[in-house]
Amino acid sequence: MANVPSLALNDGTSIPQLGYGVFKVPPADTERAVAEALEVGYRHIDTAAIYGNEEGVGAAVAASGLARDELFVTTKLWNDRHDGDEPHAAIRESLDRLGLERVDLYLVHWPTPAKDNYVHAWEKLIEIRDAGLTRSIGVSNHLVPHLERIVAATGVVPAVNQIELHPAYQQREITGWAAANDVRIESWGPLGQGKYDLFGAEPVAAAAAAHGKTPAQAVLRWHLQKGFIVFPKSVRRERLEENLDVFGFELSDAEMAAIDAMDPGDGSGRVSSHPDDVD
Repeated sequence: MANVPSLALNDGTSIPQLGYGVFKVPPADTERAVAEALEVGYRHIDTAAIYGNEEGVGAAVAASGLARDELFVTTKLWNDRHDGDEPHAAIRESLDRLGLERVDLYLVHWPTPAKDNYVHAWEKLIEIRDAGLTRSIGVSNHLVPHLERIVAATGVVPAVNQIELHPAYQQREITGWAAANDVRIESWGPLGQGKYDLFGAEPVAAAAAAHGKTPAQAVLRWHLQKGFIVFPKSVRRERLEENLDVFGFELSDAEMAAIDAMDPGDGSGRVSSHPDDVD
């Protein structure tokens, strides 16, 4: 089993740096896929209410026989549950589906700025944490203005911000803010979701060849060395094993710099929605 390092969070808890994400894993396949991930050695599972597969995650966790404190489970508050006491209802529904008394990390999935209720949602997540329904709280897809506003309103800094991040789109303004404020970055879409030729890019191909690894392994290693938390998705056991086999080598400073330089810096590398456009 891979010895996945854990990173300290700003609230005194810790998180495995590499996990398994179930975004777009069909509900019917989720229990099998998560069970295989746990068998291979993953101990960090990232899901969300909107994915529709929390039940499968919970079934796999229950069948695994693993002690609860060996697992790190994340889920997320969806955009239509920000108002009133909806966040409290939403987390309890997620816990019921997961078959858990608490999760390890609960995130506001998107800020939905057009609705202007993300500060309220963050206030409710603080209450949820204080009620013991999650150990840590954080956000996803929040830009610096969103982050600054929720911290100013509550004095509570998120433990993590989960954002689209891959070599062509590195979101340096957000990662810089996070570093200055002791917020961990989680990379979603760490391999660009297959929406551009990441693996054929010369810096990635060269790094992979130099270490006898696949391009995907080279990119995952880049994320890890940047200090990001990463959870690649696959439903194939051999790919699950490959994605976990990224701790026996290290990219050189030159290889890291070459991959860093793949971001044109103009935002054109984004492969998903802009947070200001999601409601």
